[in-house]
Amino acid sequence: MDYETPRFLDCGEAALSVEFGDSVTPAVNARVLALDERLRAAPPAGLRETTPTYRALFLRYEPLEISRAALIAAIEALIGTAGVEASQPAVRWTIPCCYDPEFAEDIGEAAALLGQTAQSLARLHAGADYRAYMYGFAPGWCYLGGLPQALAIPRRVSPRGPTPPGAALIGGALSLIAANPMPTGWYVVGRTPERMFALDRSPPFLVAPGDAVRFEPIDANTFLALDARACAGETVARRERLL
Repeated sequence: MDYETPRFLDCGEAALSVEFGDSVTPAVNARVLALDERLRAAPPAGLRETTPTYRALFLRYEPLEISRAALIAAIEALIGTAGVEASQPAVRWTIPCCYDPEFAEDIGEAAALLGQTAQSLARLHAGADYRAYMYGFAPGWCYLGGLPQALAIPRRVSPRGPTPPGAALIGGALSLIAANPMPTGWYVVGRTPERMFALDRSPPFLVAPGDAVRFEPIDANTFLALDARACAGETVARRERLL
């Protein structure tokens, strides 16, 4: 559900969560990102950090500089005057992804659980239009909405071993691109040579929350060639302005 007015929830004595809904939808996420953008452009005194999530904006503030009531009043004024509403993605990324079993360790297992073949799973995953909702769990882990319903799969009961860098995963009703090796309950169905997170790049995060994302299927040889270029610091994904 999309809340008509946001809910303000305390997160300890120096943080606040501004919730715009109780479900993961593009409209709710767009309102989160719109408020985040406006607060970053004109932060109230005492606001230290903003972190957008699927449906809420996390705010860390200094209580000695701004009270909870004053911070909420500033946010309500922003929402009331600026009309924080849903917007279309301004940027689309086309990210190369290899679905060969060598780079998609779980594609056969996931396909069997979904009543698909590995080829049909790869075709459905690459054919969807995604929205980057947020980063979370670990630096550079990019959570994507827009997974086809036919690929919605329950997460594992027990986590699998560490994912490879750049793994494209599915779990629940979402897809995800992993930036570094970590155990996970999601299924690895592909892999991109692109670096989603790099400290030597500005900004370090490749895709911004709210951006549109597509996957472009590539074969193993193309993956290896693009991986070498990405390791040398080149961006191998394509960026396109939509607005």
